[in-house]
Amino acid sequence: MSHHPAITQLLSANAQWAKDVEQLEPGFFKESAKGQAPHTLWIGCADSRVPESVITGAKPGDIFVNRNVGNQVNLEDDNMLAVLTYAVEHLGVEHVVVCGHTECGAAAASFGACASFVPGEMPVTIPVDPADAPLNRWLAPLTTLAASLQISSAPPNEALPLLVQENVKAQVDNLCRTKVIANAWANGKSPKGKEVWVHGWVYDVATGTIRDLGISQGPNNAKTVVQI
Repeated sequence: MSHHPAITQLLSANAQWAKDVEQLEPGFFKESAKGQAPHTLWIGCADSRVPESVITGAKPGDIFVNRNVGNQVNLEDDNMLAVLTYAVEHLGVEHVVVCGHTECGAAAASFGACASFVPGEMPVTIPVDPADAPLNRWLAPLTTLAASLQISSAPPNEALPLLVQENVKAQVDNLCRTKVIANAWANGKSPKGKEVWVHGWVYDVATGTIRDLGISQGPNNAKTVVQI
């Protein structure tokens, strides 16, 4: 069976990577096969430029992952809630990170659409798609947030970084409203006996660096800044 060159390259690179890892750390994959114990759940954007393990230098097994368009924490999204529940209550992660990023296409689309926002109506972020198309439904909260910031007349180079940052803050707030996080904090620890902390970060695509927004929350709603 023939593959497109890009796919062939991915498979070839994987084979070389697996060989290199095994040489550097013999038995790594056999140990990985025994189970996982990640310390962090990463909720990030699906953008191809923000691969969490690469930009943090993490190993397989360190980070449990949920990525979507615009790094959203939608409280009606069963997929996100299932990932959060499994990560906190069954795997025992100690940290949940929401990471947005600069040059975000979802933020740019929502910023472009917020000028036509009508209160009480679901915004249409992508006009070429039907109003009830999946992408429009998904981006509606982000476009609503953009409209609430009253940034429609601001220059994009000022408005977009603000929207990216405020979006991360909003998603951290949403996380703190989930039963999973609320229960972990009410009990002091998760069912796996771990304290759980929620963090908000922004990754700068142009520099490759992560900025901690200083909005971390933990048991008893205490706040801290994690130095990275």
